[in-house]
Amino acid sequence: MAKDAKVKQENLEEKEKALETVNAKHRKSNKPALLTKSERKKLGIGKDQGKAVLRYARISSRKVKIVLDLIKGKDIDEAYGILRYTPKASSEILYKLLKSAEANATNNNGLNRDNLYVAEAFANQGPTLKRILPRAKGSADRIRKRTSHITLVVKERS
Repeated sequence: MAKDAKVKQENLEEKEKALETVNAKHRKSNKPALLTKSERKKLGIGKDQGKAVLRYARISSRKVKIVLDLIKGKDIDEAYGILRYTPKASSEILYKLLKSAEANATNNNGLNRDNLYVAEAFANQGPTLKRILPRAKGSADRIRKRTSHITLVVKERS
């Protein structure tokens, strides 16, 4: 019994130290201090959302952002409907990603599916694959095959 109490007390002290580092500012800039994965887990940061990330998707981030702007802030059922009937190449990829984010929210964090909405959605540029297309007189054109990193975050409406 006494050992359990000591362990709980140590965990509480570690949690308090982690909270102090969260609230502390960096000494040179006013940015908050970065936490490790274990510190975020102890504090419960990220338990109120479901997140899905797709890296190195073989589609330009510019094309993805068009569809992402349509679903930002929408309820999850409405977002599914928009993605289902939008005739864009990225809508199929985003549909799967939204399903994954929803599953992460409901299964891992125990959130209610009916109250979910798309809180954050963004696409960053990934590495570009450079290819060469032969042209006349021995010259060549460069083909850029662009990739993107897509992130979807769903949260529960209160």
